[in-house]
This record gives sequence, structure tokens and C-alpha cells, in this order.
Amino acid sequence: MDKIEHIGIAVKDLDVSNKLYEKLLGKPHYKMEEVLSEGVKTSFFEVGPNKIELLEATNADSPIAKFIEKKGEGVHHIAFAVENIEAEMARLKKEGFTLLSEEPRQGADNKLVAFIHPKTAGGVLVELCQENNNKP
Repeated sequence: MDKIEHIGIAVKDLDVSNKLYEKLLGKPHYKMEEVLSEGVKTSFFEVGPNKIELLEATNADSPIAKFIEKKGEGVHHIAFAVENIEAEMARLKKEGFTLLSEEPRQGADNKLVAFIHPKTAGGVLVELCQENNNKP
């Protein structure tokens, strides 16, 4: 893994949270995006070489809606940048980690993504991110 790519934070209201993080970080978000397949709207803030991703559910069945219902707003996941997501998935599987999907999928911010189940990662949802060179 190359670096922390971003920290994902589940929020109830993206507009309210954008204002909060603009005050906290002293600058506005640089990008908003909806990922229909995940039922989420996202907003990104740059913090040095890393990013903060705010996530708001767009439907009651989305993973973010379920997370907020269970745990409330807060840190949802930590994402690591990888050069080769398929190779990293294979390596982690061999090491005994449980992946939430067999194949990477398109995520926000032009990334291919895959997640490691928190039960096998010390209670933390871990996301792998690779720049998608084949833009959709």
C-alpha cells in the first residue's frame, strides 16, 4: 500500500457537513459526486497529500444509511492507495483477510475500489483505491 488515500466520514446531511468541514479545514470542498451503485453522494476535501471524503446516503438501503442507523455519524472507513488493486486483493486474501467483493468496482473520484471486511481488519473498514486509467 502506497499511502492513506482518504478517510471516509458518514454524514446525515452533506450540505451541513460541508459547511462544518469548510470551517474546520479553512477551505471549501473541491469536488462533489454521486455514486449511484453505492447509493451515496460524496464531497472531497484536500488535507495536505490526503483527502477527507464525506458520504451521505441517497437511499435507506445504502451501506452509509445502515452505518449511520447502527453507529451514527463518524469515521466510516480508511482508504489506501494501491498501484495494482487486483494484486493487492489477491495478496490480502492469501493473508486471510475477507474481501467484500471478488472484483474491484468503480468508486468515487475516478477510482477502482475494493473493501476489506472490518471483522478481519481489527474492526476497521479498509478500502483499497487504484486510479482508474480507463475512465467510464
